[in-house]
Amino acid sequence: MYLIIVEYDYELKLISFPLALGITLNNPPETKLEGWRIAKTGLPVWMLGLGADRLRADMSRLLALLFHQGVLDEQFLQLQQLQDESSPNFVSEVVNIYFHESEKLLRNLRNLLMDKEFWDYKKMGIHLNQFMGSSSSIGAKRVRSVCVAFRAASEQNNRAGCLRALELLEHEYCYLKNKLHELFQLEQQRAMAAGVRYPMQN
Repeated sequence: MYLIIVEYDYELKLISFPLALGITLNNPPETKLEGWRIAKTGLPVWMLGLGADRLRADMSRLLALLFHQGVLDEQFLQLQQLQDESSPNFVSEVVNIYFHESEKLLRNLRNLLMDKEFWDYKKMGIHLNQFMGSSSSIGAKRVRSVCVAFRAASEQNNRAGCLRALELLEHEYCYLKNKLHELFQLEQQRAMAAGVRYPMQN
């Protein structure tokens, strides 16, 4: 009887297993022993394929929550359908471009509103239209809805309303970014877990 150290749920646990096998988590070497092969990944070591199934379930639960909350809409699912083996990181790459552009737009909007001599609501509307379009393209439903309200305030030259909308927009954007980063981290770990080979039954 031997002890295998496995990183699971972000903490170390000891699991008994009747096979002579040692695993070093910090820098796991590629090891062959009695039909086992441990890949050098730098990610958690998942045993017997249970990790991949659990991570897939965690991803499904997180997506269901984001749809239930109205954070995402069906456009995000359509984006996922464009991802395949030839472009396994398609969704995360598109979303990261969205994050990069969105942060520039948020800075521009804040700079416009912080200017005491500001009168150019038309320019603000242009930034908001860009934000609405890019948010729609990835299925960021709640962010887009705030942009719509923000634009309405700008069309009325309502500075106080614009400031409130900006604060809400930054909040919704940060929530979306954190949750999608969590989703992509789960997807990365699931893909690595699914790639580990386990012993075949004779």
